[in-house]
Amino acid sequence: MLKRWMGLLLGCLALAGCASEINTPGKSFRDTNLPLSVTTRGNGIQDMSGPWFVRAHFPGDASIAMVTFLPELNSGQAVEFRHEACLLSGDCETETEIWRAEPLGQNRWRLRNDTGDASMELWVIWVDDGFRTAAIGTPDGSYGWIIDRRPEGGADRLKAAAEILAFNGYDVARMKAK
Repeated sequence: MLKRWMGLLLGCLALAGCASEINTPGKSFRDTNLPLSVTTRGNGIQDMSGPWFVRAHFPGDASIAMVTFLPELNSGQAVEFRHEACLLSGDCETETEIWRAEPLGQNRWRLRNDTGDASMELWVIWVDDGFRTAAIGTPDGSYGWIIDRRPEGGADRLKAAAEILAFNGYDVARMKAK
C-alpha cells in the first residue's frame, strides 16, 4: 500500500512540474536572430479548433500529449494543454490546463494561465492545406511542437513541419518524436 501511495505521490509531483516546463525562461531551441514566420492560412483559432496530438517536441515538453484550441470558452478564446505522466509501474496521471488566448494577429496569441501569473505566445508557423498537421512555436524559441489531428501516420506532413521549423531557426535535431 505504501509503495502505491509513493508511486502516486511521485506521479503527482511529476505532473506538477510539467506546467512550468511549457515555457522555461532563458531556454531557447531556435536562433532568435532569424525572423519567425506565421502562416496566413485559415481564420485563426476557428480553423485550428479541436484536439491535436503532439507528435514531436523539444526537451522539457515531454508531458504535453495534446493541445486543444477552444474558439469559444466563456465568451473568449482558449487553449487547453493535456499533460500525461506515467510511472515505471504503468500508473499514469493526466492533468489539463486551460490558458486564455488573446489574439495578437492572424494565427498568433498571447496565452495566460488561470491565475494570470504566467503567459506565453503561441504562433502557428505552418499548417497544411487540410489543417491536419501544424508546426507551432514562439518568437523566443522556448518551445516548438509538431502537432497532428491523428496520433500516427502523416510522415510526409510531419517532415514538412520539421523543415519549416528548421527554416525558422529551430534546431530540429533536438526534437523528440512522441
